[in-house]
Amino acid sequence: MNDEFYNKGLERAKQKDYAEAINEFTRALQLAPYFAEAYYQRGLAYYDLGEILNAISDFTQALKLNPQSVETHYCRALARVALKNLPGALADVEQAIRFNADYAAAYNLRGTVYRKQGYIQDAIANFKKAAQLYLEQKDTENCRQCLEKIKQLQPKEKPAFVQPSPTIASLKSEKDYFTQLLEKAERGDTREAMEDLNWALQVDPQDAQAYCCRGVVRCKLGNYQDAISDFNQALRLNFLDAIVYRNRGKARSHLGDHQGAIADFNQALQMQPQDAMLYIARGNAYRTIGNYLGAIQDYTQALQINPDDATAYYNRGIAYACLEEMERAVEDYQRAASMFCEKEDWGNYQQVLDSLKKIHSPSSKSGKARYSLLRQRLLRLVGGYWEIAQRLIDQAKYDYPGMSEEWYLQKVIGDWERDRG
Repeated sequence: MNDEFYNKGLERAKQKDYAEAINEFTRALQLAPYFAEAYYQRGLAYYDLGEILNAISDFTQALKLNPQSVETHYCRALARVALKNLPGALADVEQAIRFNADYAAAYNLRGTVYRKQGYIQDAIANFKKAAQLYLEQKDTENCRQCLEKIKQLQPKEKPAFVQPSPTIASLKSEKDYFTQLLEKAERGDTREAMEDLNWALQVDPQDAQAYCCRGVVRCKLGNYQDAISDFNQALRLNFLDAIVYRNRGKARSHLGDHQGAIADFNQALQMQPQDAMLYIARGNAYRTIGNYLGAIQDYTQALQINPDDATAYYNRGIAYACLEEMERAVEDYQRAASMFCEKEDWGNYQQVLDSLKKIHSPSSKSGKARYSLLRQRLLRLVGGYWEIAQRLIDQAKYDYPGMSEEWYLQKVIGDWERDRG
């Protein structure tokens, strides 16, 4: 009778009705509790259903009954990789190889585990062995895939006169592997970094960190929508790291979703409340939507964390200039200029000097002062939120086209004061 249930289970599994297959294998095991193959097949069904812990439990029980089962060791290794238990996966796949030295899939999987651990030369050696065995078995497709993995992992040749940077082979952890890919993109070699990350995701489509890194590289390429898709996938795979929220926030801001960007920066700041760059990023988003007071608070917080941050001074100066607080703006611009000069950051240094010139440029001083006073008055009326003032001005321009900027300010101020008594 147990064979009847077991065979029904196999048929259900073949039809991909894994839940019913599990029920049939369970019935078989109730009649024959030492039926190792039933545990193995039920483990496969659990694995296909995504119930990885149950799958590992059944594979473990099957191995207690049949410790030399190559397939069971291999399948438990696959399940352990899914749970990021790389040492356990490595132990299992080595047992599979010990029992069958010609098991190509086991070498392939061991190569993947070594790659994820950062042992790149060991990974290459295993992919080579797997490719050789696949070729002997006339499995050309798997052989080709292994050769492609080797090609991706091998360090690129460099001209003899160039001082070589550390190769991937020198890395000792998965974190270092992705760090080097990001550094490669930072140096401008985004194409090669993208190729490496695409390969990593072909090898392991559940690698959340690879999705995160690819999102960062896509941001550098200006491909913000695809970058957001990668960050979303990293979050779905429970890679809940501040770097995901920070970079997704930057991508959303570039696409004009500034409120969404602020929400992401808030999440990142909960994880890293002492990250000055996060406050600057959120301050920039606040400034873009006209919340200059919120922006100034964030830039000030960034400077409390890092008093030598020239970027924070410069951005706070911009926010002060938007509020027409020119003395404070000039003070922040001058501090930023001095810091950029000391660092010999001439690009940013010149940008700050240009901003200072705009403040000091001589043109209609009295008219400019009057316009500035009107802006400050309107800003006080709307509680400091310039986005509200801007909407009122835009509506006035729509209703009364062709008037001067000062006229629109006076119109909005008059209507606001009249409507509120």
